[in-house]
Amino acid sequence: MTHITVHTDQGAQQLPTGSTVADLLDRLNQARALDDHAVATAVNGEFVPRSERAQHTLQDGDAVLCFSAITGG
Repeated sequence: MTHITVHTDQGAQQLPTGSTVADLLDRLNQARALDDHAVATAVNGEFVPRSERAQHTLQDGDAVLCFSAITGG
């Protein structure tokens, strides 16, 4: 398989096999004004820290959620 499909809130995204969370965020940045420093990421419900995005390889069928972290009191 030369491509994988991952599911995001922006719809299905087709990426080359071996793509990472960082690669997906780069693609989403091009499609809309997504600030990857202002979002948190989760793959299949598991949080992926910013420091691990470039090493976290995506698999076909993964569900990736990008969301704004909410803080405050």
